[in-house]
Amino acid sequence: MRKLLLFFVLSLFLISCSSKDEKRYTVEEVQSWPVVDIDMIFNDLDKPFLDKKAAQIDKSFLNLKKKTTFNGTVLYAEKGRIVLEKAYGVRNLKTKKGDLAVDDVFQLSSVSKMFTAEAIMILKSRQLIDYDVDIKTYIPEFPYDGITIRMLLTHRSGLSRYETLADNHWPNKKIPFTNKDMIDYYIKYKPAPYFRPDNGFHYCNVNYALLASIVERVSGKSFVDFMRDDVFDAVGMHDSYIYDMPTDTMVSLYLPDCVQGYYVGRRRPRQAQNEYLNGVKGDKIMFSNVEDMYRFKVAIDYGLFVPDSIQAEALKPGSPKYSKRKDNYGFGWRISRKYPDCYYHYGWWKGYRSFFLFDKQNDRTIIVLTNTDKGPNSDIFWKLLKDNSMALAPASINIPVLELENNLRFPCSSYRNR
Repeated sequence: MRKLLLFFVLSLFLISCSSKDEKRYTVEEVQSWPVVDIDMIFNDLDKPFLDKKAAQIDKSFLNLKKKTTFNGTVLYAEKGRIVLEKAYGVRNLKTKKGDLAVDDVFQLSSVSKMFTAEAIMILKSRQLIDYDVDIKTYIPEFPYDGITIRMLLTHRSGLSRYETLADNHWPNKKIPFTNKDMIDYYIKYKPAPYFRPDNGFHYCNVNYALLASIVERVSGKSFVDFMRDDVFDAVGMHDSYIYDMPTDTMVSLYLPDCVQGYYVGRRRPRQAQNEYLNGVKGDKIMFSNVEDMYRFKVAIDYGLFVPDSIQAEALKPGSPKYSKRKDNYGFGWRISRKYPDCYYHYGWWKGYRSFFLFDKQNDRTIIVLTNTDKGPNSDIFWKLLKDNSMALAPASINIPVLELENNLRFPCSSYRNR
């Protein structure tokens, strides 16, 4: 902020003087002036209102924790401001010890899909892929015809579940099952699809696992490296990563370096063990925290990954004839029927549940990460998201300053053309 003020003052003096008699200051003179503590002059006039709204949301989650098994971290943002970022509960549910922190890293489960979709859109913006050609263009050995990248993105391929295929045929569940193994098994066993390509909608993890494999084939990088280099590090998501299970060893007992997931019920909580299917990437197994995930939301809002025209497709219904009684699906995002202009995704996998909801019209976002297999119904999150009793005024995010001060390298930066 101080740098920004100094730049503003400097610019004002250098370009506003039009009279020959007026004093002109050099850059060196301005830089020698004393630094003014801006916080001593300007008060955050929104702070009392923000504090009140934060307290309101906090109360809802404290009540939720009392009434349910809720245990996790929360971020609520509105119109460019993070209103509440807080952790509720403990890391170890068996011992009830180790308080959670807001920067703790959780497994995102199926919320990983929106990040995989973003990787595909980055390749599209680089003109390296075509959404509407047969995926055999990129995976020539794949044994099914007529499936396109667009169908994978929108869950319209008709392919059957790879989990069933692996459970039925993978001989040793202590050895990791990978994306390559998945493709090999579709070639070897060729399970019958649920329906012909583009002849319906069926949410199925294989679609996004295949997208991760396409990212690898097209980019020449591993999916882990591409996501780190071109998505996470590009916008400062430095606590986020794709779990890369070592394939030359047995499956570890537990996932490393993260908040552990738990199965909860009437009995004592049971820690979730690692899983041989965690070797498959793209549909799940991304790790992150609520702040990094909000960075991602800001990045897609400001066009920092791809041009606006490409990003917009993520929120378009992928199934135009889909039943009006159900929500639609774009590229990695579910599209709410009940709440217009609202988008979301939930995740559940082996001791974790995650929620990512945003209201585009009112610019509100709720991100919730938990380390339990059971938890609250999402209705409470929608109620908070749609609550207009204390709406905030718009604020701005200074993307150019963020880019410069944090030494980031936004891949697209289409905000410059807005």
